[in-house]
Amino acid sequence: MSIRTERVANVIRDVIGEMFLREIDTTGYGLLTVTDVIMTADLRIAKVYVSHYRSEKTDEAVQAFLADHVKAVRMKIGRSIRLKFTPEVRFYIDNTMNRAARIDELLTRIRHEEGNR
Repeated sequence: MSIRTERVANVIRDVIGEMFLREIDTTGYGLLTVTDVIMTADLRIAKVYVSHYRSEKTDEAVQAFLADHVKAVRMKIGRSIRLKFTPEVRFYIDNTMNRAARIDELLTRIRHEEGNR
């Protein structure tokens, strides 16, 4: 990524994170966190990776929730950043934390079983 695309990605991450805190009611969806934003080289598409913690909702439900708010997010980005084109926003669920927790659980179980031998 070039310096410009990284800078734009960081601003978009901050704008969306601020929206999750102040403007979008995320009650019931746990803690929604923007983990990464990857911009295409032409700055037309922003791939936004979001994790949800302590959520009773499935990944599909969170994905649908984010899809319902994509228009408002894009409008906010357009007002916050001066670009020739407001980028299209695509949300993806980031399961890195879930995978890390699962690996940690498996390692703990293995250590426990080896300790019992």
